[in-house]
Amino acid sequence: MSRLFHDEEDGSPEPVPGLPDDLPEGERIIWQGRPDAVALGLHVFHIRFIIGYFLIATGWRAAELSARGASADVPGAVALSAAAAILAIGGLMILAWLMARSTIYTITTKRVVLRYGVAIRKYVNAPFAQIAGVAMKSHGKRKGDIALSISDGSRVGYLHMWPHARPFRFGRSEPMLRAIPDAPDVAGVLCEAIRANAPSAVSLTPPDESAAKGARVEGDVAPRPADAVAAM
Repeated sequence: MSRLFHDEEDGSPEPVPGLPDDLPEGERIIWQGRPDAVALGLHVFHIRFIIGYFLIATGWRAAELSARGASADVPGAVALSAAAAILAIGGLMILAWLMARSTIYTITTKRVVLRYGVAIRKYVNAPFAQIAGVAMKSHGKRKGDIALSISDGSRVGYLHMWPHARPFRFGRSEPMLRAIPDAPDVAGVLCEAIRANAPSAVSLTPPDESAAKGARVEGDVAPRPADAVAAM
């Protein structure tokens, strides 16, 4: 797969799960995984903030009704707010589950491939030679995000990749493996794969699992220095 990004609109079966084409001779898969649906809901759709919003709005409404002497209306207002919260949060969690179910992240001996898309399958193909840096953010309990800084001239639009893109990097969008379990281990696998299979392009030191929240991975990438790879 030579293109960095493309859609699969015809819905044809994948020859290899997570990949649009058969692996070339000499290339093999060393890791595959999916986002954790709950972590995706928490960190992509910010479910905790939505819960907080409904709690504050409900408390404010209840206090307002009580101040106006309409305490009898408080239970109805609370029930209405709770129903709205359940619908909103439930809908977002279903969307997070669908996104997680339709996503497969793949690390091979040559590249990283992101397959995603609930309605239309999309692929981002990042050969090791185009990866200028790797950054990991831990969410606790060993879940986290791994972002790939792509070298100049090989960009993919932010909206094409969302939510599998590093937040707020609009001008220099970065593919991101979102909400993956055992993120420190996966970052280590990726670093080792790049170091073993593209030594002329990247030289990386895997993050220390014991310092997952503050680990740094440094690298030199031709033809320019790599971005510092750190916990985001």
